[in-house]
Amino acid sequence: MSNINTKIGFIGQGWIGKNYADDFEKRGHAVVRYALEEPYVANKDLIKDCAIVFIAVPTPTTKDGFDDSFVRDALAVVADNTIVVIKSTITVGTTKKLQAENPNIKVFHSPEFLREKSAAYDAAHPDRNLIGIPEDTVDMRKAAQKVLNVLPDAPYQHIMDANDAELVKYAGNCYLYTKVLFMNMLYDLVAQSGGDWERVRDALIHDPRIGISHTQPVHTSGHITNEKAGERGAGGHCFIKDFETFRSMYAEHVNDPFGADLLRAESEYNRRLLVQSGKDLDLAKDVYGDLSKWE
Repeated sequence: MSNINTKIGFIGQGWIGKNYADDFEKRGHAVVRYALEEPYVANKDLIKDCAIVFIAVPTPTTKDGFDDSFVRDALAVVADNTIVVIKSTITVGTTKKLQAENPNIKVFHSPEFLREKSAAYDAAHPDRNLIGIPEDTVDMRKAAQKVLNVLPDAPYQHIMDANDAELVKYAGNCYLYTKVLFMNMLYDLVAQSGGDWERVRDALIHDPRIGISHTQPVHTSGHITNEKAGERGAGGHCFIKDFETFRSMYAEHVNDPFGADLLRAESEYNRRLLVQSGKDLDLAKDVYGDLSKWE
């Protein structure tokens, strides 16, 4: 059961942190919002009064690699004995490292599954609540249960190892990234062989193993600069950066050049699709830097 008297803190008020904080307020919780922007910047010291603090700050991937500095800065704001729940996407092993560096607090990871177009609804109606703990002890599980108790109910709720929770987020985004790329290749094959894409797609999405999501290779949902071609490729704020970090994690942990080559080829194919259709070029440049090779 939710303890409505528990004061909940939120560090970061982008679209993820804002929608989570809004939901907690609607359910009657006392909420403290802190961010570097007005009007929240004045609430920094109030975060120390919160028993549970959710962190939803940027974790960008750039040409220099993954950056978790904003998460580390946020951890410095909370008081001792706080339960800290990182909602930001972080690389495998990060929660355990941060816990070792901050023994006076409890550091958990709970991946977020909000969609930009329906973030408010998704925050209030989660299909999964995952709490990743840095070590499997009675104390950690009790604290994780306190977090589950203040979250909206979900049909699937699980306390799990933090490394596994961190990878769930990457697994979902990178699977869908790959699905988008396959649909682009299939689209070209159908077109070049004289087929009817809509008929092929309609028959395909009625396979219950596949479904309708991420099966439309040409669309106009992002920031298009090439109206004739239409937008193509896996774009958006999460797909591009998370796939590149997944590639780095794979190279670090798995000694398999064939897998690494496959991931590299996916990345390069997607860059070409993005550049040639003018989709989300600002986001792609943040991750890759110079894109002139793919023009």
